[in-house]
Amino acid sequence: MEPAFFAPGTRVAVLTAEPVGVLDYRAPEGGAALGAFVLCPLGPRRVAGVVWGPGESDLPPERLRAVAQVLDVAPMAPELRQFLARAAAYTLTPLPAMLRLATRAPGLWEGPALRRVLRRAGPEPARMTPARARVLDVLEAYGGAGLGVGELAAEAGVSPGVVKGLVEAGTLAEEAAPRDQPFPRLDPARPGPVLAPDQAEGAARLRVGVAGGGYGTTLLQGVTGSGKTEVYLEAVAECLRRGRQALVLLPEIALTAEFLARVEARFGARPAEWHSGITAAERRRAWRMVGEGQADLVVGARSALFLPFRDLGLIVVDEEHDGSYKQEDGALYNARDMAVLRAALAGAQVVLSSATPSLESWVNAEAGKYARIRLESRFGPSELPEMRAIDLRGEKLETGRWISPTLSRAVASRLEAGQQALLFLNRRGYAPVTVCRACGHQIGCHACDARMVEHRFLRRLVCHQCGASDPIPEACPACGETGRLSAIGPGVERLAEEVAARFPEARVAVLSSDLFGTARELKERIAAIARGEADIIIGTQLVAKGHNFPLLTLVGVIDADLGLQGSDLRAAERTFQLVRQVAGRAGRGSRRGAALIQTCQPAHPVIRAILSGDEEGFWRTEAAGRQAMGMPPFGRLAGIILSSPVLEEVFDLGTELARNDAPLRAIGAEVFGPAPAPVSRIRGRHRVRLLVKAPRAAPLQSALSDWVSGLKLPARLRLAIDIDPQSFL
Repeated sequence: MEPAFFAPGTRVAVLTAEPVGVLDYRAPEGGAALGAFVLCPLGPRRVAGVVWGPGESDLPPERLRAVAQVLDVAPMAPELRQFLARAAAYTLTPLPAMLRLATRAPGLWEGPALRRVLRRAGPEPARMTPARARVLDVLEAYGGAGLGVGELAAEAGVSPGVVKGLVEAGTLAEEAAPRDQPFPRLDPARPGPVLAPDQAEGAARLRVGVAGGGYGTTLLQGVTGSGKTEVYLEAVAECLRRGRQALVLLPEIALTAEFLARVEARFGARPAEWHSGITAAERRRAWRMVGEGQADLVVGARSALFLPFRDLGLIVVDEEHDGSYKQEDGALYNARDMAVLRAALAGAQVVLSSATPSLESWVNAEAGKYARIRLESRFGPSELPEMRAIDLRGEKLETGRWISPTLSRAVASRLEAGQQALLFLNRRGYAPVTVCRACGHQIGCHACDARMVEHRFLRRLVCHQCGASDPIPEACPACGETGRLSAIGPGVERLAEEVAARFPEARVAVLSSDLFGTARELKERIAAIARGEADIIIGTQLVAKGHNFPLLTLVGVIDADLGLQGSDLRAAERTFQLVRQVAGRAGRGSRRGAALIQTCQPAHPVIRAILSGDEEGFWRTEAAGRQAMGMPPFGRLAGIILSSPVLEEVFDLGTELARNDAPLRAIGAEVFGPAPAPVSRIRGRHRVRLLVKAPRAAPLQSALSDWVSGLKLPARLRLAIDIDPQSFL
């Protein structure tokens, strides 16, 4: 058993976020607790780390450097240390990289201090301007928490002078406040909404699980609009009644505003937030207060899973099927799977909530590994939308137009009735390809093997792989001809152009992640749409994620066949989920909605399953196909991604790995490749992939470690291992 405290001079192992692993030091004067955050000398620098356990080096104690300082931060709990170690072993990620995930907030190691903040102190100023109103809205959104002048100005998108003007007017006052304050306590005793019978039964089952105090995972599977959020908020209430902390993961920042409002209405206070849209000061406050047990509930993105909870009793993964839960760079992990791991170690409950669950979760529920709660009907008077296909082969589409006459008539009828329509196309920008009509040249990224996408609203060509952008040229960069460049294919911006021409009186809103500079701008736009300040909404997959637009009664899917192209293992599953989810935005108010799906393949099994609503039949068919091929979740996959500025180098390494696959053959695994990645060059680096397929019970991680352990890679060549890959680009 590891000691809980190390006396001064004792040999201790310290894990830092530097790529050197665990190093031994001498405990400082006053000693150090297991899990304590410390500052240690490393070369000429001081770096932060965690006391990971007793030291194991053979060096005599006098040759070890001493820990410089024990930091004034709550020690890392044993459960979190175990979680980081297990997650690192599963994903084959170096432990220092996992520690970086768990300490990703600025100024964590600064001691308690006061800072000057602004709070609401008086009535609105006599002269209220839009800029001043935005400042007050930001303060209200932060639940009264004080913000510095710079933070407040940046969040509101105004100059510091606007903020100072509100101080001079007496509306705001500056005061000294602790840098990090506890979050207000949430009240689980406040009455929640009246639940329908099936909701009440599901909530009761979740409460029993939370009250039991142990680990368990439940799949909360309910149709869109069935009230899954109200059900799992009852589990949150039970968790808070037990004095434990809860975490709700959301797949999209834009969902947080509406969700936070629902939490505040239910519990009387706002929870802690954790995502890229909050300020640096709020990140620091959330991290420290979570670690001190001064934050009851955290609502956040996937990285919130690595926060230092003191007593985590519940994790909810909302829209658990969503692909954004998979981290695709740095440490490669799936937050859904890591949530189950962390809950198992913490003795917590997990709720996986979705209208269209991942096949992995569906199979686990079918096998009895997960409990399952079903909500079969919508809450209240709303009904599920009518689903119909529009066979594009029988429609007369004009050249350069993508809205069929049938869909156009349906949109017009909704506008006449004062209702909203949503047109869905999962393609950002104006057009995916820009081609020269004179020489046939397609404009590509100079650093990637990818076409540049025209973003006409920004007046630029953008690479969606590396982010590079250039002004839209007048002349072809290959042949020099002017006036011959042509945009090919539609994106949401081009669709907006067509909508403006067809419905000139309609108010049009385009929802695409690249059109909003900040998360706050996106939240405000979504709130405006919900208030009815748009007639036609055009959006990418951003609109499929849980938004509630009461006036929306029509969804038109512009190209349902788009996701069925290619050889992606999960193409059918993702298309089914995405179209069913976006169709579920229709008719969530008192009027029944409709979803019209444009397709050239109405007889395709996936399209038929979408239209019929036979979700269980779809999952059974998809599961049978995967099982026959030994593919996940009935088998294991690992992706190997090699990259280098030199093409021959990555192919040589890939070939060497494929030839020396004995550790993998020993567990019954197969190696496919090497082959160029579908996007074979990104940021000037050539990319080659291998795919490892193994039986479900095979010890894949240990075999992969043995396989690559003897490699000595030059500095410019990188190797990444992706356990359970979701993307094969």
